[in-house]
Formats: sequence, C-alpha cells, structure tokens
Amino acid sequence: MQTRAKAMGHQIHPMLVAFPLGLLGTGVIFDIVFLITGRTGFEIAAAYTIGAGVIGGLLAALFGAIDAASIPSRTRAKRIGLLHGLGNVAALALFAISWVLREQATAWHASTLALILSFVGIVVLAGTAWLGGELVERLGIGVAPDADVNSPSSLSSQRRGLASH
Repeated sequence: MQTRAKAMGHQIHPMLVAFPLGLLGTGVIFDIVFLITGRTGFEIAAAYTIGAGVIGGLLAALFGAIDAASIPSRTRAKRIGLLHGLGNVAALALFAISWVLREQATAWHASTLALILSFVGIVVLAGTAWLGGELVERLGIGVAPDADVNSPSSLSSQRRGLASH
C-alpha cells in the first residue's frame, strides 16, 4: 500500500524520522559523556539536541499519523502502527519532560530524573524504531502497492507466506 504523504515520489515520514532519532540519541550520548567527564558543555549540548529532537519528532509524528490513517483496519499492520505511534508519543513525552526539567534548572543542569527520563526514552525509541522497520520492511507499508498487511512478525519462524521447515 502506498502512502498519501509524499514529496517528489518518496514518503515524507521516513525522511523526517532520521532527525529526531539522531538528535535524541546524540542527546543521550552527550549525557553519558557528561557523566563520565563532568564537562558542563556536554550537559548543555544534550539539552539543545533533546529540544531539537522533540520538535523534529513532533513534525515526523504529523506525517506518521497521515501514513497510519492509510493502513487498513483490523490488520496486523494497523496494530503495529498503533503501537509504533503510541510508543513514539510516550518517548517524546519522556524527552520533553527531561528537556523541561533541564530548562528550569540552573545552566541546563540535568537532574537525575531528567537523565533517567532520557535513558528510558531512548530505550522506548529503539523499540518503536524496530516496529517502524517491521511496518516498512516486513509488511511493505508505504512502499509496496501489494503490501501484506497481515504478514507474520519478522521474529516468527514464518516468512512471507512460507512456513519454516
């Protein structure tokens, strides 16, 4: 099935998700480097990249919602798309709260809670990124006109209509 949200023949949502994933992941890396080195520049860099990542995530979510509306109801793809979207909303909320906590602190200091929220957020994003890959790579959502919206999980022993031996 093809998506309606395209630019120059390509899906917009996958083009946009690279930015929030990269920015939020980089923010977590900066947090880790700060914890190791104690250099406040990394703490500030983490706050800025997390803020930009949340904004980018909201934009990507808009186009993801447009794509999700095109998925047929009562299919495995619709269920995975819902988990993918809700998980991303939860991850963005975790990062947004982490950012607000940093913004309210002196010199963008990351409290223990802000760090925990970011670390949990990146784990959630890893899971939702896998689900997004499952939608595209396994189910063909947005890329294959003949998408198999009920294809089994890539973790199962079945492969696109073929049972394993």
